[in-house]
Amino acid sequence: MTEVADAAIQPVVAVVMGVSGTGKSTIAALLAERLGWPFAEGDDFHPAANVAKMRAGYPLTDADRWPWLAEVAAWIGERERVGGGGIVTCSALRRSYRDRLRAGHPQTQFLCLTAEPDLLTARMENRSAHYMPSSLLESQLSTLEPLQPDEPGRSLDSSQPLDAIVATALALIRPGQDAVLRSTDAIPGSVGD
Repeated sequence: MTEVADAAIQPVVAVVMGVSGTGKSTIAALLAERLGWPFAEGDDFHPAANVAKMRAGYPLTDADRWPWLAEVAAWIGERERVGGGGIVTCSALRRSYRDRLRAGHPQTQFLCLTAEPDLLTARMENRSAHYMPSSLLESQLSTLEPLQPDEPGRSLDSSQPLDAIVATALALIRPGQDAVLRSTDAIPGSVGD
């Protein structure tokens, strides 16, 4: 790849989004590793009160989410300010939440992970060390507004093999560099957020 081609590729911040159990953390960490970009776990931006509320089985309200989304947006803004790419997880369930994350951040892209509810429930019930109970999945699914055609991003089925998901995501995040980023080795592991 020539230097001119490299200069034309703008770093982006990819928001790996979707309901709980879609594999956001797994996919995002692999993308960050493959790209050599910083990775932020969106759950880490939640205030303690939000975490306690979810752990107790209560869904968050918009009032709970706005300060959290502001923190995630600030991280995105910092990545753009320094001129580097980044990967962050964030459920970003509603269009208005995604609009908040994109406001003033033109290089933001969304990768919306999806899967059937039964698979999501099974994943959530079989994971450890996460505060989100499977009882909140129905609330998240009813809140989720799919990506619209005018939003930068794409939905990916997270029931597919992990290496296929990552390869597709890499091609979306850095179009034109898929040959550079493609690996002949399958990525071990399973999805499960």
